[in-house]
Amino acid sequence: MKSPYRGSFNIEGFWFGEGEKTVAIVGAMRGDEIQQQYICARLVAKLKELEHRGHIADGKSILVIPSCNPFSMNVTKRFWAMDGTDINRMFPGYDKGETTQRIAAALFNHIKDFKYGLQLASFYMSGDFVPHVRMLTTGYEDVETACLFGLPFVTRRKPLPFDTTLLNYNWQIWGAKAFSIYAGQTNHVGHATSEQTIDSILRFMKKSHIIKYRLQNAGYESIVFDEEELVNIKARRAGIFYGIANVGDHIKEGDTLAHILDPYDSSVIEEVKSPVEGTVFFMHNRPLTLEYSILFRIQKID
Repeated sequence: MKSPYRGSFNIEGFWFGEGEKTVAIVGAMRGDEIQQQYICARLVAKLKELEHRGHIADGKSILVIPSCNPFSMNVTKRFWAMDGTDINRMFPGYDKGETTQRIAAALFNHIKDFKYGLQLASFYMSGDFVPHVRMLTTGYEDVETACLFGLPFVTRRKPLPFDTTLLNYNWQIWGAKAFSIYAGQTNHVGHATSEQTIDSILRFMKKSHIIKYRLQNAGYESIVFDEEELVNIKARRAGIFYGIANVGDHIKEGDTLAHILDPYDSSVIEEVKSPVEGTVFFMHNRPLTLEYSILFRIQKID
C-alpha cells in the first residue's frame, strides 16, 4: 500500500515447507506488541534451522508474519497512527474501505485458508498474564487441540457482538482452528515467558505432526476454564501501585496482594487482599492505578 509520507506499507511473511496451508502465525497487529513480534522473529530463526535440516513434514507449509503494523510501532502508537483504529477489530476486512479495513482484508485473504491459525495477541488492559491459550466459543472452538500447546491454562470466552470483527472469530467462521496465544507481556520483552511461548508453539507443531522436533519438556497439563469464572479484584483507592504478589503465584484467601500508596507521603491507603484461594492469572503492571481499576484476576480454586 502506497504511503504519502514514507516508503510503501508492506506486510512481510516467511514461508516454510510446501504443500497444504497448515499453520499461519500472526504476530504484532498493534504498535506496542513488542513481545509478540519478538516471539515471531525467534520462530522465524528456529524454523529456518528446522527447514535447513529437513525437519518440516512433507506436504506441510507454515507462514509466519511477525508484524502487521510497522507504521504504528515506528511511532510508538498502539493503534493505527493516523486515525486510532484497531486492525484487529476490522476483520474480515473490506478492500474498498478505510485504511485498517483494507489492511485487514489483504491480510485475511492470505491467511483464511490455513488449517490452523495462531495469533500472538495482547489484552486491552495493561498488565501481565500467565501465558495461556484463549479461544472464543463460536461452536467451532477445539479445546483438545488447544491443550497440545502445553501452557498452564486454556481459557474460553463467549464472544460479544463487537468480537465478530476479531481475527480469531473470523478464522473460526472460515473453518480454521484458531487460537490466541497470550505470552505474558506486551510492550516489553520478557525472556522467560518468550521462551515458554516459543516452546509451546513448537510443541504444538510437533504433536500435530507438522515439524520434527525434540521436545525439551512435556509442558503442562492445561487447566481449561471459562473466563467468566475469574475473580476480579479492583482498586478502592487511586494512588501508587506497589505489587507484592506476582503472576502465577498461588495465593490463599486473605493474602495481601498489593498496597496502594498515597502519592504525597507514601502512606498505605489501601491493602489489597485476595477474597479467594487460587492462582494470580492477571496483574496490573503500571506504577499508578485509578479507583475501580482491575488490579488482579484470580483463577479460583474451589
